Amino acid sequence: MEAGADRIDEDALDRAARAVRDGDLVVYPTETVYGLGADALDGAAVGRVFDAKRRDRDQPISLAVASVSEIEEHAHLSDTERSFCRAFLPGPVTVVVDARETVPSELTAGRPRVGVRVPDQPVARALAERAGPVTATSANVSGRPSARTVADLDAEIREAASVVLDGGETPGGGSTVVDVARGEVHRRGALTDEVEAWLASEGSGNERGA
Repeated sequence: MEAGADRIDEDALDRAARAVRDGDLVVYPTETVYGLGADALDGAAVGRVFDAKRRDRDQPISLAVASVSEIEEHAHLSDTERSFCRAFLPGPVTVVVDARETVPSELTAGRPRVGVRVPDQPVARALAERAGPVTATSANVSGRPSARTVADLDAEIREAASVVLDGGETPGGGSTVVDVARGEVHRRGALTDEVEAWLASEGSGNERGA
């Protein structure tokens, strides 16, 4: 397990990226809470995330990429969804969109759609840039509080993770989860008011409707 100071050095990021590519788990800071990362395109690695969190396999997990332009490598976007992503990402917003065939069913719980994030946090984006898409789920055992510091991590998560990137204290809270195509906010979080205002105006003529 690797922990650093508030600033993560390149060596620590490289170790974390190698761990993800090897199918292992890592803990990384986001603009909300600490996340548990694995190769989001590797079904077996995703399964290890479920095991570490003791999470039901019928609950999907989102993925994080390094930039808005990368989203379409893993998801099909309508014009409305593309405009939304450009308006709100990077940021604490998860967008539910149609998954491409490369996204494993383990991540989506067998559903055709996937939640996608572009974190507004340098360490998280650097990890995704080096390792490719990583799972975007809180680094805690399901049902327990999310971790805002490395000291808050559950012992089970620390033990499961090969590398822990310490980015200091995170702001807390959670991302807003939104289905732009259907004009629905599935989970309220940061920027929810702004998201709802956008949906009411820009998203009112979306292609698929409710």
